[in-house]
Amino acid sequence: MSGVNDIRKTFLDYFAKHEHRVVSSSALVPRNDPTLMFTNAGMVQFKNVFTGVEKRDYVRATTAQKCVRAGGKHNDLDNVGYTARHHTFFEMLGNFSFGDYFKDNAIELAWNLITKDFGLPKDKLLVTVYADDDEAHGLWKKIAGFSDDRIIRIGTSDNFWQMGDTGPCGPCSEIFIDQGDKLQGGPPGSPDEDGDRFLEFWNLVFMQFEQIEPGKRVPLPRPSIDTGMGLERIAAIMQGVHSNYDTDLFRALIDAVAHGLSRGPTDDTRASYRVIADHLRASSFLVADGVLPSNEGRGYVLRRIMRRAMRHAELLGAKEPLMWKLVPALTREMGQAYPELTRAEALITETLKLEETRFRNTLAKGLTILDDASKTLKKGDMFDGETAFTLYDTYGFPLDLTQDALKSRGISVDIASFTDAMERQRAKARESRFSSGETATEAIWFALREKLGATEFLGYETESAEGVVSALIKDGQEATELKAGDVGQIVLNQTPFYGESGGQVGDTGEMRSTGVKVAVTDTQKKQGDLLTHAVKVIEGTVKVGDPLLLEVDHARRAAIRQNHSATHLLHEALRLVLGDHVAQKGSMVAPDRLRFDFSHPKPVTAEELARVENIANDIVLQNTPVTTRLMALDDARSSGARALFGEKYGDEVRVVAMGEGSGNTLGWSIELCGGTHVKRTGDIGFITGLADSGVAAGVRRLEAMTGNVARHYVNKELNTARAAAAELKAPFEELPSRIAALLDERKKLERELTDARKKLAMGGGSWGGGGGSLSDIRTVGDIKLMARAVTGIDIKDLKSLADEGKKQIGSGVVALIATSEDGKASIVIGVTADLTARISAVDLVRKASEVLGGKGGGGKPDMAQAGGPDGAKADEALKAVEAALAG
Repeated sequence: MSGVNDIRKTFLDYFAKHEHRVVSSSALVPRNDPTLMFTNAGMVQFKNVFTGVEKRDYVRATTAQKCVRAGGKHNDLDNVGYTARHHTFFEMLGNFSFGDYFKDNAIELAWNLITKDFGLPKDKLLVTVYADDDEAHGLWKKIAGFSDDRIIRIGTSDNFWQMGDTGPCGPCSEIFIDQGDKLQGGPPGSPDEDGDRFLEFWNLVFMQFEQIEPGKRVPLPRPSIDTGMGLERIAAIMQGVHSNYDTDLFRALIDAVAHGLSRGPTDDTRASYRVIADHLRASSFLVADGVLPSNEGRGYVLRRIMRRAMRHAELLGAKEPLMWKLVPALTREMGQAYPELTRAEALITETLKLEETRFRNTLAKGLTILDDASKTLKKGDMFDGETAFTLYDTYGFPLDLTQDALKSRGISVDIASFTDAMERQRAKARESRFSSGETATEAIWFALREKLGATEFLGYETESAEGVVSALIKDGQEATELKAGDVGQIVLNQTPFYGESGGQVGDTGEMRSTGVKVAVTDTQKKQGDLLTHAVKVIEGTVKVGDPLLLEVDHARRAAIRQNHSATHLLHEALRLVLGDHVAQKGSMVAPDRLRFDFSHPKPVTAEELARVENIANDIVLQNTPVTTRLMALDDARSSGARALFGEKYGDEVRVVAMGEGSGNTLGWSIELCGGTHVKRTGDIGFITGLADSGVAAGVRRLEAMTGNVARHYVNKELNTARAAAAELKAPFEELPSRIAALLDERKKLERELTDARKKLAMGGGSWGGGGGSLSDIRTVGDIKLMARAVTGIDIKDLKSLADEGKKQIGSGVVALIATSEDGKASIVIGVTADLTARISAVDLVRKASEVLGGKGGGGKPDMAQAGGPDGAKADEALKAVEAALAG
């Protein structure tokens, strides 16, 4: 009994015999959770049962659930085919208790199934429990007979499950199998836990609490059980293979691929065969559940999966559509367990055939463009994400296909710029949807744009103007007037207020007329060129048709202009210092700072930042005019103007040029830009405070300041440095060396102080005998015990102090408790090597921790540590250790 179909049946039959209702898999499109793109776990169909919203006529259930993880938060698509266990489609075996049995039965059911029915070797199994879940720990010891070292306490979120920020939650217990020392890796919780040797295959979730709010949980009145075992994983274990793709089901599908291609997999092509086999399952089951290929939502994810498999078929030399020919093989393997697959076989076949035929018509052109665009790249380079998006958007060439096509050459894709381009596309798609009324809040802007046309922007030439109120918005609806105290939006026929775009924040300021005063708190662009002003009416009433005097906040706009112009100079300076690969990936231009994201594979060094700052400031000091001009797009590009690839520009574009010295007659920096800028480079003042940080893979972020903000920043830094020099009575230029010397001296003193405290805590090195106090060495039975509550010792030094005690005592137990200023206690217990077979430091430290009001503790048999909130009971805790030794 090791075939996939047999394992699935055995699992369901086992729980059916234990009074569980066998519930059919729910569809891959969730019916009860609109927040999910696809069903990705066995509990999804029972979500409302767990929360109490829904009642069913059973309290125990078991399922083999179809799952897909290929979109949204749970997305394994890119790894599929290249790892041993990633899949887009997989089956999750599970058993569930809705307020019926709890931890004891769940653990006993799991243990008996895997050791008796599945026949897994008991000595190869181990489990994890949540760090403070003593109940689960005790049950595993009782039911499985596990020793403490095979029940690993994990205190991270990996072993605590939550449905969301609020709602049911509880600790987990994961079951692992040791696959042998021929595989790399260590047990869970160890530094090498990511290896393949110890494989987790079943997770038991003890739904024990309800999260009321962050930091507040209460016990559930009816605790429940939710488990999940990956069918593909347990099949690999039972079939003695280390890759899910070597199990009987996948071997059958891969054999079908090989038959269709008239050749089998090799080391170089094995990943492609695995991709096709996996994606065949996902594609077929999604179509069977009503999902069809499209350019949006679930249909788009399906299309990506299909086309990724079809791309791999093409790489393997398939001359005609292949996927549709493989459907009968899949139906033979899985149709009995999932009859919907058989019912939809014709639809699946035709859908795959049509999609692959269409794809092949576009694939050749896309590959030609891809090859041309990447021909200059070498291993380790990054392919432009904007180009990758153009391939997707124009030629239907999904990102993962671009990644796969470049993977063999060792070239990655700039995901950040691809995402930026995708987001712009999505924004446009949202605008399209708004026009059909799907989102009422935004649909109003589409209607206004259609009715009013574009707002004329006057802000390049002036910051003061008059405008006529074209529309008023209040509470998301058109209004005829806004009264004093009202908050809303105003649309004008013309305005000097800049609407947020291109990274530049929107303007603020004031509108007024006789008896009317309106504060403008922000300006935004809607539907591309409709400018809307967020306002609060301070005095009077504003009505549609009213003329208003419009006044931008001049000082704020001036600071924004300085920062925006500085981003252009920094962009060009970065290219000169770092290389031509630097390209803008985003920006934020505010009155008090600027932020500029750009493509670069590694952090920018301090020396490089200094060069960038100096180059940019050299252009500032030129104080040359900043010019803007309208040009034909082709002319602008031929002039050397920088433009974002994939950005859709009109026939005419606005070109901003500044600086001299590049040999280009237009200027040193030339960019297409719709923002506002200074008149001369000297108006920037100067640029300083450059700081570099990472944003995403291959994307760095530069932050800086200009103008008065920069001046105040430098003055503050300088005054701070001068004050420090005065305190140290050192010349200004010697400040760094004097500070370094002081730090060295402080470290030396801290070491000496620590050593002195240790000696004092250990009684000056003398632990000799009399008095019978807790400070002395005594004999408990035949074991020496050195126990002491110490003061003035950092908790971090307790272990080294215990080691010293072990050396002094020779053979025995050392117990040390340190109390912090807030009354909390930490305890360390050391056991000499000759006694660890009889005595465990872990057991002793837990006894002491209970007295101190703590929970548990951990470590190794020779050294363990714990803590508790009640340091006043230190002597009692030490007595508890002595009592435990006395037995």
